[in-house]
Amino acid sequence: MFNFGFVVEQALGHITHYQNLKYWVSKDNNIQPIWMPVGTGTNDILDKLPVIRNNWSLQVSLRAFNQIKTAKLHPDALFLHTQTTALFAIPFMHRIPTIISTDATPLNLDSIAAGYNHQVGSNYLAERSKFEWNKSTYKAATAIITWCEWAKNSLVYDYAIPAEKITVIPPGVDLQQWNFTPSKLVDYDSTNPLRLLFVGGDFARKGGYTLLEAVRNGITDDFTLDIVTKDTNIKQELSGIDNIRIHCDLTPNSQPLKQLYQQANIFVFPTQADCLPSAITEAMAAGLPIITTDVGALSEQVEHQVNGLIVPPSDVAALKNALQTLKNDRTKITAMAAASRHIAEKRFDAQRNYGEILNLMKSISQKSRSQNSNVKILHHV
Repeated sequence: MFNFGFVVEQALGHITHYQNLKYWVSKDNNIQPIWMPVGTGTNDILDKLPVIRNNWSLQVSLRAFNQIKTAKLHPDALFLHTQTTALFAIPFMHRIPTIISTDATPLNLDSIAAGYNHQVGSNYLAERSKFEWNKSTYKAATAIITWCEWAKNSLVYDYAIPAEKITVIPPGVDLQQWNFTPSKLVDYDSTNPLRLLFVGGDFARKGGYTLLEAVRNGITDDFTLDIVTKDTNIKQELSGIDNIRIHCDLTPNSQPLKQLYQQANIFVFPTQADCLPSAITEAMAAGLPIITTDVGALSEQVEHQVNGLIVPPSDVAALKNALQTLKNDRTKITAMAAASRHIAEKRFDAQRNYGEILNLMKSISQKSRSQNSNVKILHHV
């Protein structure tokens, strides 16, 4: 039996990752999990302290430290996602074999900071201190998991982390629960509007307004659009438009959300800044062609002209052209839908990928047990 501690940041797509991880851990009877989700809004002292109350990284890392310190069971290994949760965990990493998991390094995120409305610091000494702090955190980990090659390359070339210490394991989806391909193989009626689906909690950053402008300007009659978002202001902006439906209360992996994926013909996601979004992975598993942008690691999900079309961020004309291209070629829609499902099966199978995470945790735990046992024998001799 393994006692594994799972510290997972509760923000954005990491919440879906946390839910999926819990599901697959529950399938392994050899693991006794210690769940330590960390985020904001806990109404503790950190919410009241100056500086810290406005700094997500400090809040999350301090809460992670407290959760690990007060855990009822002593973990045989730790899983820390993301590196933000690990900033104060170096003392634990010296005693407990630890995996740091991440979708992007801080320097990766700096490269797409504008899309997040994040200002990269101009104080050289402060930025250098943050860089060295993150670098020492990565070096203290027993192993590192990245969601993508984009993040792995940054660790190797920016932070000088040995490549052999890093394993690329993308988050996956349950391919059985998200298997809607039979419904995608029916013949399309070219006289009916195509159903578009957009899923993005942060409507503006995910390119929602670019999509709205494209749909409103000249192609309204060709499509219907389902928008899944947390931005409730969109409902007021779009009230009275018959072919656009807004869904603000859907949760990850819920049946109503899956039904929208099942009913859709094209997934449209013209995001301005992202790393490796789970919404695209779900669209691939659902067998949808995808229109998106080439930011972050999205090129590791969508291959242009294979399972989707790539357009520049904030380019309404290019997005309209991509939509019209697929509208006028239903054979291409079917081919891209099949390719999406195939790539999902090859790269994003949750059963396989989460199994690889747990196997790596078992491996570093067993290696630590063996080393400790040998040390005890030497001391005894």
